[in-house]
Order: sequence, then structure tokens, then C-alpha cells
Amino acid sequence: MNITLQPIAYISNKRVTATDDFWGDTISEITLAEHIPTEAFDGIESFSQLEIIYYFDKADPAKIVYSGHPRGNKAWPLLGIFAQRKKDRPNQIGLCMVQLIEHNGRTLKVKYLDAIEGTPVLDIKPVFKEFKVPGEIRQPQWVGELMVDYWKPEK
Repeated sequence: MNITLQPIAYISNKRVTATDDFWGDTISEITLAEHIPTEAFDGIESFSQLEIIYYFDKADPAKIVYSGHPRGNKAWPLLGIFAQRKKDRPNQIGLCMVQLIEHNGRTLKVKYLDAIEGTPVLDIKPVFKEFKVPGEIRQPQWVGELMVDYWKPEK
């Protein structure tokens, strides 16, 4: 089976290389691709948060991993790729929940998007609080250690 996807938008921001931390002050613009009508954004400003599904187009397919230590840190457990959120994934797809700051015509301005300049966007969905799975989120301690600087402003 072949699956063919076409970008619906592109990301513009000051980040040109994928780094592991300090995304907190990055403001991104998401601009619709030419073939997508402006009306696709109608009503989006009534949501505070969006899910952005994007393609790691600059990730090297030769570096795809199926297991490893998060960020190569041997103090953290050896895990399968589906127990991690790294970019070196089999289908190179990223997902991030963002804060919508502004909608202006064909462009959205968002915060908390960890994608770099020029990244193609595959889909955008509004966050519905009703989709939150009931119950407390459970995660291992190493995740908090890994994420300690992730959303801090860039140094």
C-alpha cells in the first residue's frame, strides 16, 4: 500500500535546525499552501489550542531508529521508538499541541510548536477538551528530566 500526502501548509519561524530544548519563546506562523482555500481556517480563532501534524522533512531517513536511549542518554532506559517522541521515526511524522495566538487570513500565529522553518504541515485539528482521555496521565520519571528545558526560552 502506498500512502501519498500533500502538505496543506508550511511553518515559518526563526528555528532552522532541530534542537532538543529551548522552544519556549519560538513563535511560528503556519501559512496555507496555495491549493488550500482560505476558508479552511474559517472559525479556527474560536479555539485556544490546535494539534499540528507535520512531516520531519529534514530528518535523515538513514538515521531512523526502532529503539535506543532517549537523546542517547544511557542513564535513561532503552526504549522502542513508539515509547519516545524523537524525529528519527519510521514515517517521520510529528505531532504537537500548540496555543493559537492569532488568525489572519491564510496564516495562523502559534506558540509551543517544535518544528523548524519550512516544515510541511500535513493537518491541523482543533483541540476539544472532550477528547482528553479520562484519568491521570502516567509517565516514567525520565520524561520529566528530559523535558525540563524543552519549553524554556532560548538562551
